[in-house]
Order: sequence, then C-alpha cells, then structure tokens
Amino acid sequence: MSTRPGLPWLLLSYVPFDFIIAGGGTAGCVVASRLSEDKRFNVLLIEAGPDDTGILDLMVPGGKPGGNNLTGLLWTYMSEPTPGLNGRSVIVPRGHVLGGSSSINGMVYTRGSSDDYDKWAELSGDRRWSWKALWPYILRHERWGPPVGGRNATGEYDPKVHGYSGKVSTSLPWDGPVEHDLRTVKNAELQKEFPITLDVNAGRPMGVSWMQSTIGNGERSSASTAYLTPEVRERPNLTILVNTYITRVLPVRTTGHVPDIRTVEVAPRTGGETRTLTASRELILTAGVIGTPQIFLNSGIGNKTELSALAIPCVLDIPDVGMGLTEHTAANLAWTITPRPTNPIAQDVAWAMWTANRTGPYSAAFTHQMLWARLPVNSQALKDFGDPSAGPRSPHLEMPLDSARSAYLVLLTPYSRGSVKIRSKDPFDGPVIDLNVFSHPFDIAAIKEGIRLAKRFYSGAAWDGYISSFNGPDPDSLSEAEFRTRVTQNALTFYHPVGTAKMSPKNAKHGVVDPELRLKGASGLRIIDSSVFPHIPTAHTQAPVYILAERGVDFIRDSWH
Repeated sequence: MSTRPGLPWLLLSYVPFDFIIAGGGTAGCVVASRLSEDKRFNVLLIEAGPDDTGILDLMVPGGKPGGNNLTGLLWTYMSEPTPGLNGRSVIVPRGHVLGGSSSINGMVYTRGSSDDYDKWAELSGDRRWSWKALWPYILRHERWGPPVGGRNATGEYDPKVHGYSGKVSTSLPWDGPVEHDLRTVKNAELQKEFPITLDVNAGRPMGVSWMQSTIGNGERSSASTAYLTPEVRERPNLTILVNTYITRVLPVRTTGHVPDIRTVEVAPRTGGETRTLTASRELILTAGVIGTPQIFLNSGIGNKTELSALAIPCVLDIPDVGMGLTEHTAANLAWTITPRPTNPIAQDVAWAMWTANRTGPYSAAFTHQMLWARLPVNSQALKDFGDPSAGPRSPHLEMPLDSARSAYLVLLTPYSRGSVKIRSKDPFDGPVIDLNVFSHPFDIAAIKEGIRLAKRFYSGAAWDGYISSFNGPDPDSLSEAEFRTRVTQNALTFYHPVGTAKMSPKNAKHGVVDPELRLKGASGLRIIDSSVFPHIPTAHTQAPVYILAERGVDFIRDSWH
C-alpha cells in the first residue's frame, strides 16, 4: 500500500474523508481531481494497481522498441468459453494501474453520436443526459491541440466542436496524409456512399473521418496524467492510495429498509488483513464495468437467489447487477494489395525522434482514418430484427482504415448481452465474465451486410492499382455455415464492455442506479463508470466515460452545496 508521504496507512482510519472514491481508473481520476478542487472537501482515491508515474511503456503512444511491457499493469481477466467466438475464451483487458484503462488503451478519441446520448436521456428518464445538455461537459474535459511536429491539419477537423481548456489532451496524427488517405478522399468523390465527414466528434460521425487520439505533445494523455498532475497530487485535501484492493462496500447503518453504504473494505493487493474506511458524505464506486459488479456481488448487492447460493447475505436485492454486459465485436477481414514503394523510418531513428522532441512514428496511434457507416435502409438484418442503434445519426459499423491488407469491421450496435458474476464468496477470486457475443442473430446478419459494405468501399476506381482482391470471409462465396465459422474463428472483441450496473428512471424497478448515479434502494453511494451506461455508445468508450464523470461530479457538488 502507498499513501501520501507522511500519512501512514494505520492513520488512514482516523482521517475524516468526506468522499472516498473506490477505483483509480478513468472516471475515478476525474472525480478525485474535480472534488478536491474544493478545499472544503477531503478526498481519498483508492486504486488496486500501482502508480503510473514515470512508466515509459505507458507514456509512448506507438510503443517502445521491442514492444510494451505491461506486466502488472493489466487485470488478467479471461472470458468464459464463448459459443459466438467458436468456443474460445478471450482476454478482457482492463487497466490495473492509476488511470485505469485510459493508461493502457489505444487512445482513440471518439464521443459517439448525438443520438447515443439522447438515448441515454430517454432510458434514464432525465434530459440532463441528452447531447445538448451534456455539451458543456463534452468540452470541459478536452484540451485540443495541433499535431505534434506542427503539420497543417486544416480540413481534417472542425475547431468549433472541441474544448481547448480542459484536462485531456487530444490531437490528430503527426504525419500524413499517406497514399491510402489520399485514395480514401478520392473514393469519397467517386462513391457518394462513403463521404468525408469533417469531424467524427460533431455528433454525426457517418462517413470517413480523420482519427483523433488522446495524445498531447507526443505522449499518452491518460486520466491520471491529465487529472492527477503533480500540482493536483500536492493538494493537502487529496490522498491517493495505490496497490490497495477493494473487497466490499458496507453499510454504516440501515434506516428502515434503506442501507446507508459509505464504508469500503480494502486489503493489500496481494492479499492479507482487511481494513475499513468510511466516508462522511459519500462513497463513489468507480471500479469499472467488471470491478463494480464484482465488488457489489461480494458485498451482497445483487440477485438474492444467486447470492444465497454462494452463502452471501443479501444486503440489497438488485437482480440487474452484473447483467446487460454489452461489447463491440469485430470481424477480421483481408484484401490482397499491390506492394507499394515505401521508405519507412528505421526503428532506431524513430526512437531517436521521439526521445529528442516527441515526434515520429512513436508519437502516434495505429491509423489515420476511420470509416463509420449505417446499414443500408433496405438491409435484411434491419427488416428481420429491427434497428438496435440509438437513431439515424448512429453508425452500425466502424472500420479503421490503414493499408487494407487486413482490417477489422466492428459492430457498434449489437443486440447480444452478457454478464459479470462471481465464482465464490472469496473477493480475490476472479469474476465470471460471459461476453455472450454473437448470441443474437442480428449481430452475424449485420456483420454479413457490413462486409458487403466494406467490399463496396474498396471496389471503387480510386483503388485501381492498389487492391487486387478480397480474401474474405466473403458472404457471397461461402455457405451460411462456412461464413459463420470463418467469422467466429477469427472474430475479436474491441475492449469496450459497458452496462453491468445500468442507470434507469428514478422510480423504475429495473436498473441499478438512478439518473444522478445513486445506488437504488440505498443512500450514501454512487457509481460513476462505464457500468452505468444504459446503452452502448457508437464510440471508443473512453470519451463517454470522461463525459459521464464530469457530469457525475456536478451531481455530487450540487448535493453538498
């Protein structure tokens, strides 16, 4: 365990913390930083993993020569064998370090569509979750900057839809456009189905957009580096406790049938004696889409029947805890391309560029452009199963664009739902993660039509002399059974799980938290992380988490002013 210098662990139990934030990931860093801006509040942030300060493997966007070493910085979760993935178990990586998954992710910055947030407002029964109402929070977390190295990026983004004084640095790639980018722009002129959209983050991301990333000055901008700067860490009213495992949350008392849950039980990350810490105002659970339901179930908050089977006394019977897990799933596609003359920057030169001035290949993420598309209006999948998207501004599909030698076609709007459960009453046991992807027939049907869309994209005249053939899996040449087998053998998840503790209207019997993110049936506790998303956004999920966290902070502030 590690605390602020001069504050021994044994004394923590005697410090009167107003707010305890349980989980030092993306949302937890935001909440801790923002609440500690008010000198009246004494704030404790607890993280299971180590501090991220000075870890070069996390700082370099393009990875160090020889590959990033993330040993000890990842939760080693594995899913249950999944029929929709041909019976495979797959890794479910989450950040096990201060900053959480924002410290280890691919740094893609996409907010989703305006319809996604309007859907949140509809499902929560609260217009404060709409795109228009959230716009100040969308801008509040972002600090947009020019590409490192100073290239002119005019025409690749819309300056009107970005924030410039927030915390999280965002930018465009350091280099480009390359040949593939230029052909994509030409293709947009020839195939009106695939236009260039000026900015993916303007609320309507359909078409081809330039990729924006959480990179600033050539380094990863994580929730920790952005919100827990050295100046923030020096605040006398903020304590950060790392290498500390959260086992349970506990009631301080129960009034009538309403438990007042403001105590967190913790232990050293490697196991050992547990201790409890109690917030005088609120406990905020920010343990993430996997950690939050795992902690709740170990605490007796969940399905009463399932808890009883594990000999866990039920504190709150909330059957939806751990249910509704939703994930983006991708099919692996490939084309044959004509070899192109290249002049790559040698690895040692590239590393020298990054170490000297934070430019070069190591300052960037993996691609320049991304394709976002809806299924055609006459789609058989939509006719047969209805439209799972939040609305006409939400794409069904995403495809990162690179060399076209291989590509991932990502389904953003699945019907399939999974779950997170626990194996035993031992809080150190790993959770049971059932991704359950491709369990609904729409999802394979949508992938099939998405592949046809991708084939059309790469069949235009703009690709003459560049692409010679499609290598599949091809729904137009394979039988139905062969196609499904090819897809499920090679499909992968896109590491965007959400929705295991959903928000719902205040008086609704379903859901886990109310629109102000307070645990239903209790007092004293809120959840602020991607587990509360009531609908999966058509985005890489870190930006929506930042938006959620900034909005959640104001709910807390408004309750105590």
